[in-house]
Amino acid sequence: MPARPVAGAIREESMSKKLLGMAIAAIITTTAASANEQRIAFPKDYASDFKNYLSLDRVQNPDQIIRLFANDRALSAAKEDGVLPSGSILVGEIYAAKKDAQGNIITSSLGRRIKDKLLAVAVMEKRTGWGSAFSEELKNGDWDFAIFSPDGKRLNKDLNSCRGCHAPLKDTQHIFSLEHLTK
Repeated sequence: MPARPVAGAIREESMSKKLLGMAIAAIITTTAASANEQRIAFPKDYASDFKNYLSLDRVQNPDQIIRLFANDRALSAAKEDGVLPSGSILVGEIYAAKKDAQGNIITSSLGRRIKDKLLAVAVMEKRTGWGSAFSEELKNGDWDFAIFSPDGKRLNKDLNSCRGCHAPLKDTQHIFSLEHLTK
């Protein structure tokens, strides 16, 4: 008879270990899913509904140009107190720079790159609590990122490169162009 309680205890301990393992796996999966979920939708009317507040040569990409747009919520808050609230959306149209037959970038008489083909549409959106899904080195306040093709299809890109690039910009709310929004 004593064998029965021992066997039952072993089964119970084994079951507890399995449940603990399943709980840990669920936490890890939930955290990973939160960081990778597709919570940003393509803002299809951004070109008409948002304001184009800046166009420039991309510093980090010597063969690209970017046009930046912001929704009314971001623009009005930037002008009011400079703090962008939840619901702020920024869009960047990323263009290839025009090149000559030898592959050299063509610049205007002002020394600026000339835009060619629209390559992608990058979106930054801020929502309360979104930052909790990321580790400190990838946290951008409550901003998250998405990249779409010009026709609005989600591109399978590593968004951690976007997160990692913007994360150090704590003094400017993780935005490279904050001072341009406030004008």
